[in-house]
Amino acid sequence: MFSCAQVLIIVISGQFPMEKINIQFTLFSAFYAPLIATMSSGFLKEEQLDPDWSVSPPGVSAITALENGTAHVVQSALSQSFTPLSNGEEPSCLHFAQVNEMDGFFITGRAPDPEFSWQKLEGAEVILFGGGQPLVMFKYACHRAGIDFGKIAVINVGGAADMDKCFREGRGQYVQQQGPYPQQLEADGIGHIVAQVGPMVGPCGFSSLAATADWLQGDMARAFTRAYKKTRIYMNEETASEIARAQKPYFASVDETVLTRCIEIYQRLGNWTPHIEITRDAYEATLDIYQHAGGLTERFAYEQVCASPPVYD
Repeated sequence: MFSCAQVLIIVISGQFPMEKINIQFTLFSAFYAPLIATMSSGFLKEEQLDPDWSVSPPGVSAITALENGTAHVVQSALSQSFTPLSNGEEPSCLHFAQVNEMDGFFITGRAPDPEFSWQKLEGAEVILFGGGQPLVMFKYACHRAGIDFGKIAVINVGGAADMDKCFREGRGQYVQQQGPYPQQLEADGIGHIVAQVGPMVGPCGFSSLAATADWLQGDMARAFTRAYKKTRIYMNEETASEIARAQKPYFASVDETVLTRCIEIYQRLGNWTPHIEITRDAYEATLDIYQHAGGLTERFAYEQVCASPPVYD
């Protein structure tokens, strides 16, 4: 694993050299705080891994970074494997750990509404993601709430930043966002959170960590898994304020009090469970959701999409 020169450095200094690990996010938000915490709280560095992170370009899947070798680990979703499998192709990666076991989007309105019901969305202008998993989950939530998605006046304007800008400029009665966007809207006096999508959808395999099968067999994968396991415990046992303080440098435009509130809400939601494996129940729930959306040709086997986390000492 190490060159002769590296071995000499280790002998002289008693320290192992840091190894670069490249991580890519599909979306970067506080919802993915467990993966951010591997970096912000030093768990990767404890494993002698030096993290370098990026966000996939608009319209490009983070899976592409695994395929071209520019990332070792990506934040993704189980559904990313459904398209190649539907086309009779083998996915280029495996999902080996969960990030969130519940949808983390909020519905934010113009005014406080403690009596909000999903029925109020029918006939209302709602700024929504134009496709992908956020829209699939939102439609399933509407189904569970007993409302007709077709009666919503949908506004599509682009990605998360464009949606936030649109709502701030006065368009739409409601907007679908991940934290900390909604909490910042509240802090700025522009919007008020009226609902969370996750509890309406229910537990599922919402977001995951993915890597190539070859990488999952290596030492770096085992070191990463040790760090990530520590992170899952940290996310449940540490205070929201301490997590926010450590992660504030990653959210330059977000107030620390806003970030703290966001993380506290996600902790209460229960989507950051301590275990890291993707459970079969969560996987099956995701299949149910996508079958309802009409996006699955068949129910693919767990092993075609998921792998157990790398075994570590």
